[in-house]
Amino acid sequence: MVKKRTKVAIGLSGGVDSSVAAVLLLEKGFDVVGISMSIYDGPDIAKQGTSHSCYSPGEKENTETAAAICRQIGIPFRVIDLKTEFRHHVINYVRQEYLTGRTPNPCIICNRHVKFGFLPDMAKKAGICFDYFATGHYARIVKVKNHFILKKPVDISKDQTYFLYALTQKQLSRTLFPIGDYSKQEVRKLARSFGLGTAERPESQDFISGNYATLFKSEELRPGDIIDDQGKIIGQHRGIVHYTVGQRRGLGIAHSTPLYVMAIDTAANQIIVGEKEHLYASGLIAENVRLNQVSNIDRPYHVTAKIRLRTQPVQATVYPYDKDKIKVIFEKEQKAVTPGQSVVFYYDDIVFGGGVIKKTIRDL
Repeated sequence: MVKKRTKVAIGLSGGVDSSVAAVLLLEKGFDVVGISMSIYDGPDIAKQGTSHSCYSPGEKENTETAAAICRQIGIPFRVIDLKTEFRHHVINYVRQEYLTGRTPNPCIICNRHVKFGFLPDMAKKAGICFDYFATGHYARIVKVKNHFILKKPVDISKDQTYFLYALTQKQLSRTLFPIGDYSKQEVRKLARSFGLGTAERPESQDFISGNYATLFKSEELRPGDIIDDQGKIIGQHRGIVHYTVGQRRGLGIAHSTPLYVMAIDTAANQIIVGEKEHLYASGLIAENVRLNQVSNIDRPYHVTAKIRLRTQPVQATVYPYDKDKIKVIFEKEQKAVTPGQSVVFYYDDIVFGGGVIKKTIRDL
């Protein structure tokens, strides 16, 4: 009797990471099928530099590249239409966050609800049978007894666990990260050795090409006052969706010292700016908390914390706060703690949990 091979659906973006992940799965003996999600429902325009963004007119090119890779390595390929789901869960979320003066993190929401949720679920409804879902993310999953632990990858410089902290135990239990034990340099080298056309493809960019303002109606982009921390009007802004806490460039203000966005007052339609030293905070309050190592925060936990993807984790202590909220106090003050972004905390290379930043301690 021939043993049935484990089936894996690999989410393909048209990039080098997911392409190599697909080949590695084949080499390990899995029965592999490639799937891509179709999410772009904006204007069908050709614009240079859009092809490597997630939500862009370049989606067609990415899909064609993924299909070509599947033909090359000899696996089936399907496209799953998730335009409605993406607009409801990601685009509407981005719009709402910006309109309320917060800075969204669409990649975290997309991963939890769309890429690791609707994509595998709708693929199965479309008749694609598989046991596991895989992606080209730089992360690792370890099973300890009946618990699945999300860990940083071998290549810390490419660590994507910040975007994955909100995945549930059910999602982690059915997920594989084939390149988590490789460096980016090794992945490129493997792609060349496999003869993949994606070997030299550029890194993917932000989730949307161009300006986030394209997601808003003209009447939602009302200009208003830019004020200093004393309430003095010192300039005019182009609409609050163009600004985020910590922003320096694009303010259009001549001043003796550099000014940064300190806060956004949606009720007054004002941008509050100040000098760099006013951006630092000793901690934050986070909501919508997801914990991977404990069921709840019932005492202080000493961890390292990241307040955005491209910052180094810093020593911090997590405290219980109120209902589903937590308080995070940094060992050293952090710059531009931004409401709407996520704080993710770690024990060494293990993802302990995370939450959405509600306010900084200096705001209390």
